[in-house]
Amino acid sequence: MAWDFSTEPKFQQQLDWMASFVRDEIWPLESIYDELGQDGFDRAAGPLKDEVKSRGLWAAHLPPDLGGQGFGQVKLGLMHEILGSSPFAPFVFGNQAPDSGNSEILAMAGTEDQKEQWLHPLLAGDLRSAFSMTEPHTAGSDPTLLETRAEETADGWVLNGRKWFSTNASVADFLIVMAVSDPEAQKYQRASMFIVPTDTPGVEILRDVPTMEHPHASFGRLGNHAEIAYEDVRLPREALLGTRGAGFLLAQQRLGPGRIHHCMRWLGVSRRAFDMLCERSLSRVAHGGPLAEKQTIQNWIADSAAEMQAARLMTLHAAWRIDQEGASAARTDIAMIKFFGARVLHDVVDRALQAHGSLGYSTDLPLEAMYRFARAARIYDGPDEVHRQSVARQVLRGYSAPGDGVPAEHLPTRRAAARERFADLLDTVTAND
Repeated sequence: MAWDFSTEPKFQQQLDWMASFVRDEIWPLESIYDELGQDGFDRAAGPLKDEVKSRGLWAAHLPPDLGGQGFGQVKLGLMHEILGSSPFAPFVFGNQAPDSGNSEILAMAGTEDQKEQWLHPLLAGDLRSAFSMTEPHTAGSDPTLLETRAEETADGWVLNGRKWFSTNASVADFLIVMAVSDPEAQKYQRASMFIVPTDTPGVEILRDVPTMEHPHASFGRLGNHAEIAYEDVRLPREALLGTRGAGFLLAQQRLGPGRIHHCMRWLGVSRRAFDMLCERSLSRVAHGGPLAEKQTIQNWIADSAAEMQAARLMTLHAAWRIDQEGASAARTDIAMIKFFGARVLHDVVDRALQAHGSLGYSTDLPLEAMYRFARAARIYDGPDEVHRQSVARQVLRGYSAPGDGVPAEHLPTRRAAARERFADLLDTVTAND
């Protein structure tokens, strides 16, 4: 089956508009966000959101019956490549994480009442959400080790535990919490998901965790990582999202498409850093000529261009496969681009920062923030090491060890077999000699 990443001319016009819109209308907001504050940013972003909606590009990750546009993953990839150039752009287009992933879970597993109460306001931009799975005392790469408990009662559930790195929780209206509901069940059926309004008694947002990416902890409504205590949180029965014991399955179905959306956005970050690298190489003069004439800089530009192209094609291929065969069939492709794309992102930004010297290290350019963002990319939604292990396991399933222990390419063995097969011909050749 041939790969096809092409789009119709009408959609290409939309992409061209998006590229100009993000550059001209959204990039400028980055430089004054601290001055605007959250309320000011929301007022500035309001008309931009209206323009996005008027062009039919709002919440493009969901089907039309849920307020989205029904675009496939390839089109989303081309869109996110543009939106990824700014941390603010996904918010203006209604597909920012974690809301986009949470909306997909609600669309997939929510009841009609849950969709009415939570999904539709979320898609309209009237609510914000958080996904609360990672815990401080268990390995985030292995959700089967979760300790947060949800105990069933006569009229619902009681939730106890502690989470952290619940992105946006401190500004969210509701949380999707993954907790152990059946501790004695098979490890992939122990957990369930629950919808928990943040104002529920017993939910305490302890802090926004300062990180390399956001060292001052708070990043308004656009990103922070909260630590949360759940102490005797009483939930009604209808708080259960999906079926009991399906938490791990839902998490996998959420994180797969979510991971590739990250990879799509990284292409935009890489491209912006790459453009800065190329411009710097042409404008900065050192040691008798522009940096563009130095072999090291030329190598950086060539390597970055090749790596970005490889990452882009891998990402679009994974997206194409999701469109053709579903997310489950593309698991290995998604895992592959997750760790490869994160490395490309880091390396391209690192080269651009190095080429700018002290200017790149300063906050006068966005490169230092991109660099911190790139380091985080190797951890969230599963560390690189887990994805590499997953890819290796899937690849090895297509192979088997030789029964006699002799490598298939062992030349002495192959030579002996060939001599036996072509004995007559060899005798003829030897006789002629």
